[in-house]
Amino acid sequence: MYDHVIWPERFDPKTWAIYALNDIDVKAPPEVVWRLLVDAENWSSYFPPEDQVKILSGESELALGTEYSRVTVGFPMSLVVIEFEPFRRLAWATTVDCDETRSSTYHGWVIAPTDERCHVLTEETQRGPWFLDVLGHKHPGGLYRYHQDWVERLARAAVAESGKQAA
Repeated sequence: MYDHVIWPERFDPKTWAIYALNDIDVKAPPEVVWRLLVDAENWSSYFPPEDQVKILSGESELALGTEYSRVTVGFPMSLVVIEFEPFRRLAWATTVDCDETRSSTYHGWVIAPTDERCHVLTEETQRGPWFLDVLGHKHPGGLYRYHQDWVERLARAAVAESGKQAA
C-alpha cells in the first residue's frame, strides 16, 4: 500500500465535491521526479498545458510557502505551497482568481521509493461553485483525465532525464 496525501482538515476529501487520485510507477529515482515537480515554471517542457506558471515570491523553484500563479484550462489561479518534504511530498492550495466565491483546491504529490525506482501518487480535492460548474457538470471526469496525462508525461520525462544523467 502506498502513502497518500496528508490532508489538512479543511481540505479533507470526504467533505469536498470533486476528488481525483492518479498514480504511476516510474522507472527513475525519486530525486529526478522531484526536480521536475519543483521546477514549476518549466512544467510545460513535459506537460504543455501548464505553460503559464509564474513563481511570484522570488524563488527559482517551489519551496514551502512559495506563492505562484498559473493559468489552467484557461483560467488564472493563485497558489501557495503548503507541504514540502524534499523528494517525498509536495502540496499546494489554489484559489481561482476570477471567481468571487473563492472556489479552491488542494493538490498533493507523494513520491515513494520502490525496487523499480519510485511510485508517484497525486490527489486533488476541489470545491466551490466554479469547479462544480466548469469541471463537475461541463467536464465530468476532467480532473482525473488531466492528472492522468500529467503523471504519464511526468513519468516519461523522469525516465528520459534519468537516462541523460546516466550517460
